[in-house]
Amino acid sequence: MSIESAGARPLATVTSPGLRPDWQELSFWKENYEFVLAAITLVALLIGWIGGELTGALPDWAVTAAAVTAFVAGGYSGVIGAYQQARQGRFDIDFLMIAAALGAALINEWVEGALLLFLFTLSGALETYAMGRTRKAIESLSKLRPDVATVRRGDQELRLAVVDLILGDIVIVKPGERLPVDGAVIGGASSVDQSAITGESIPVNKLPGDEVFAGTINGGGALEVKVTKLASESTLSKIINLVAAAQEDATPTQQFIDRFSQPYTWTVIGATLLAIVLPVFFLTEPFGETLYRAMTLLVVASPCALVISTPASALSAIAVAAKYGVLFKGGAYLELLGQTTVMAFDKTGTLTPGRPVVTNIHPMTGHSETRLLQMAASAEALSEHHIARAIVEKARERGLSLEKPTAFQATAGEGIAAEFDRGDHVETIYIGNDRFFVNAQMDLSPAVRMVGQALQRQGKSVMLVVRRSTVEDTLGADRDWEVMGYIAVADTLRSEAPAAIRDLHALGYTKVAMMTGDNAAAAHYIARQAGIDDVYADLLPEQKLTLVRELSSEGNVAMIGDGVNDAPALATASVGIAMGAGGTDVALETADVVLMSSDLSKLPFAIEVSRKATTIIRQNVIFSVSVIVTLVVLTILLPVFIPGYLLPLPLGVVGHEGSTLIVVANGLRMLRMRP
Repeated sequence: MSIESAGARPLATVTSPGLRPDWQELSFWKENYEFVLAAITLVALLIGWIGGELTGALPDWAVTAAAVTAFVAGGYSGVIGAYQQARQGRFDIDFLMIAAALGAALINEWVEGALLLFLFTLSGALETYAMGRTRKAIESLSKLRPDVATVRRGDQELRLAVVDLILGDIVIVKPGERLPVDGAVIGGASSVDQSAITGESIPVNKLPGDEVFAGTINGGGALEVKVTKLASESTLSKIINLVAAAQEDATPTQQFIDRFSQPYTWTVIGATLLAIVLPVFFLTEPFGETLYRAMTLLVVASPCALVISTPASALSAIAVAAKYGVLFKGGAYLELLGQTTVMAFDKTGTLTPGRPVVTNIHPMTGHSETRLLQMAASAEALSEHHIARAIVEKARERGLSLEKPTAFQATAGEGIAAEFDRGDHVETIYIGNDRFFVNAQMDLSPAVRMVGQALQRQGKSVMLVVRRSTVEDTLGADRDWEVMGYIAVADTLRSEAPAAIRDLHALGYTKVAMMTGDNAAAAHYIARQAGIDDVYADLLPEQKLTLVRELSSEGNVAMIGDGVNDAPALATASVGIAMGAGGTDVALETADVVLMSSDLSKLPFAIEVSRKATTIIRQNVIFSVSVIVTLVVLTILLPVFIPGYLLPLPLGVVGHEGSTLIVVANGLRMLRMRP
């Protein structure tokens, strides 16, 4: 059931296009008509009250006209909302308010009725404004993407609508412009502000081959970007669609209130009728007094504050989280995340970036570190293997010049051999693991093997670099093997991971575990650095799923992974959290929560947002229920303890509408949160 069907005025009063005249579609009127109606109601109320009851200066027809004007202006939005719900067979808060105002008019208390409608309309206007602030925090994302782009097709540069771009188009992005599409840089270099998409506070350097996203801001260099996703499929579009869906996905508390609101409304209507009928038949109370008390009961028992208390908090929390790169895919997950007590991490792509780097360069006697790295990188220059790329990148970082091999051969899963022409002889560089050199029948000394084994115990991929020269002479080939040293490569721990794990422990997580398909040595090495409690290694995807189910016996489990091979476990956990890496398709589709920048430091922030939102929702519910109960008790029992004294209807109105504004303001406190 939606918020509208539960009777929340801010949403009901802005969604009735079929009932409005055309002039209401003007932007100013559409956004502010409730304030205008509230102002008209107040002016008419004051004119009628001052000119009638207070001074008697106005004739009766003028007072009546003022009263009618106040009722029409003040009751307009309520009648629209009540009519919408009545067509669906429901009675809601709007109906209760209109009935109370008409009841006040019936007993000739039109001033109280007009005051009720004024506060009712003003409250609705303020709530609509407040909720609009939350929506605009998200809807502003849709304005980040330009409407047109500069496209190079053939020899021409054209200005085309973004929606008309096709895959493979080359887009020219000038300094300071927003990127219109998701794509890959094919020319130029620049820094790009990605904060709107990933939440990263520092601009990211972009070179050819790097991915860029629609809505981000180009820095000081021009870029040529190849379109890889259509406008409707961009990361920005997905974020907007997911947040829109999240706003419709009510929290468990809201779902309960939605189910509760309709029977409660009927209960209030029934109690009001009994409050009219019973005194008439069983007491000698004047009918006017009975009706006045019944109308007051109708006002104070309306659950307006209760209905609006949860969405005000939940939407604010979703908005502020999205602003800083944490995407909740629904209010249900907003509440559930704060209730988790076990956190399970994938390793590769989550605790580590998933991209290996050179960690150790260990030359043997007679060779320098620079010479070892230069020869290894030259030999690996033609390889596409991820370890080869790590070695080549390390050499380029140090500004080393690389040679081009004359011949190259790779043995899958073992290593490579690259030949270099030295004029009078051929030099071959072999780089590989233990299996590679066993096949080569090379006898390594115990001292050399000890170095490699020490690096392997740290969970690293260890490559031995060997040089072999072939010199032709009259006596035949002279072959000489020479060990140059070891190069170790590893997928290192993310820099922010240890602090994030410490924060999780500080937040009260009873277990922080790692589950990975990697080998035990690599897993334990990363776990020790990160501060992980328990390690589960050598797991297949289905085994991760089983493990999540086992961990759930210790509490609600949050599973965080890269959204690819972790999909089954993410779906099984109480809350699945994906490393978005800028919004990969699998991450956005599988998980319940997405860390858009793949920054683990945002994880504690997401949990804090969840817990604070849950706390504020609980505060709002308790406060709104307490106000309703207090006002209802005073309305019923006050005449018993003070005969002849009734709770003033204006006081009931102020208490009712005031509590509504208080819970909305309390919910909007979420917008002030910062990581």
